[in-house]
Amino acid sequence: MTPAPRTSRRRAVLSAAALVLAFVGLLGASVLTPLPPAQAKPTERTESARTSSYLCTGYTGCAQAGYSHFGYKQASGEMYWRMYSGHNCTNYVAYRMIKNGMSTERPWDGTGMAYNWGKANRSITDDTPMVGAVAWWDAYDGVGSSGHVAYVQEVVSNRKIIISEDSWSGDFHWRTITKDGGGWPTGFVHFADRSVAMTEAPSVTGTPRIGQTLTADTGTWRSATTYAVQWLSAGTPITGATGTTLEVTKALHGTRISVRVTATASGYADGTATSARTPQVRRGLMETASAPTITGTPRVDEQLVLDRGSAAPTADSSTVEWYADGVLLEGATRNRLVLGQEQIGAQITARVVHRKDGYRALASVSEPTPVVEAGLFEVTEDFRLTGKLRVGHTLTVTPGTFAPAGATVSYTWLRGDEVIAGEDGPEHVLTGDDLGQQLSVRVGLTHPGYQDHTAVLPARRVVTTRPTLEVDALGMVRKAVVKLRLAAPGVEHLSGPASVRIDGRTVTGVVEDGRLRLVVRRLEPGRHAVRVRYDGTDVVEGVRARDAVRVTRG
Repeated sequence: MTPAPRTSRRRAVLSAAALVLAFVGLLGASVLTPLPPAQAKPTERTESARTSSYLCTGYTGCAQAGYSHFGYKQASGEMYWRMYSGHNCTNYVAYRMIKNGMSTERPWDGTGMAYNWGKANRSITDDTPMVGAVAWWDAYDGVGSSGHVAYVQEVVSNRKIIISEDSWSGDFHWRTITKDGGGWPTGFVHFADRSVAMTEAPSVTGTPRIGQTLTADTGTWRSATTYAVQWLSAGTPITGATGTTLEVTKALHGTRISVRVTATASGYADGTATSARTPQVRRGLMETASAPTITGTPRVDEQLVLDRGSAAPTADSSTVEWYADGVLLEGATRNRLVLGQEQIGAQITARVVHRKDGYRALASVSEPTPVVEAGLFEVTEDFRLTGKLRVGHTLTVTPGTFAPAGATVSYTWLRGDEVIAGEDGPEHVLTGDDLGQQLSVRVGLTHPGYQDHTAVLPARRVVTTRPTLEVDALGMVRKAVVKLRLAAPGVEHLSGPASVRIDGRTVTGVVEDGRLRLVVRRLEPGRHAVRVRYDGTDVVEGVRARDAVRVTRG
């Protein structure tokens, strides 16, 4: 610190008062509020003229020379970190630390004398000058017994700095200090070093897709001179990815990419910022390098030949599908296709799907061929399916009318989607195997040179069966016992709900294995009509029966 002038009576009195209060504090008077620490003695000097050069002096002089006092001229009447106000090295630097974001409370206990700053903060004091650090001189290290502190404004090199300072016995200055020749600070206290400041965040441009290139914009930084780039995948560094561009590989699929930029400048703490993450990396996109082409004559029994074409980047594999008027030809997966009558009148195309690991499949479709040549059947009256859909009855196909009349007619009976073996005529007798099934018959017309014609004739509903019902009613004292016996063609174990109604009383039950016994109670003596009903199931039709019973009195 710069010592106070001997002629300043007011400050001398304050120093004496501070010493008295300090002594009282040592005696344990905890109720006293500590005053700012004692300042330098009047005989102390702030610097050696041999090791520094002044850039400006005084608030006004520095402002006129283009060097700021950072508002301290107006703020110097306040005490910061319990330092003396006014021209004072410690109060000025404390003010600058608070302006840099530090607390208004002094960050250490004990004396605030300048010589104690580096000692009280050994953990953050070293020999490295940084912008925003506190240049600190210990007592008698080129200064007086109170030491001195200043604010590092610029680090020209590790051996040359520019500081701003205020002094108890002097004025506000900016000056340059060189390490050669002595007068260099004892150390530098790193309370709130200034970092390279980011004014615009880094960003990533490009499409996050395999095979594409992403580019890093390092952003805008104040004071930065160099930049280091590190690409990140899901927040984890990508090995070796330290350039401004990144080739997106399949290893990055599904992750989100960002870039971390570290900006540096001499005398400043490094500035680091990470860009926003991209959307998830998607599979790459291939492009058609050459389209597939078909050669050959589009005629029944002729062969078409496919050139699969190519993709960029080069595909690892490819598959083929053939289509007739856009309908997939099942099983046609080779480069050659023999045309059949089912393709008559259709245009043929081939669809080639190129595949490469890490890329979306690319489908390329050939130009369509001319239509495949052949004749068509003309059906003027449709075939019809007639007959009762009940086990034991016969379904019959009534022939339609078509041209050419000499075509061969075939019949294929279907139970659901399965062909009924051995049934290839126009009639089919319904059996228990058909019960509950949806039947249909596929009628086919074939003739050389004509496209095969097929018509499917579906039955209107599933096949059912009609049961027989036997009733045995036995009268007893004020009740009747009714036994039901049912059987149905095609059903081995008949079941389903049934009911008995006598004299307005109804009793229900469930038939099991074709049998059911029901008891109707509280009947008046005499003869009664018995009405029996079996409700049936989805495939077994319902049935009703009547009987009579005589109930006795007892």
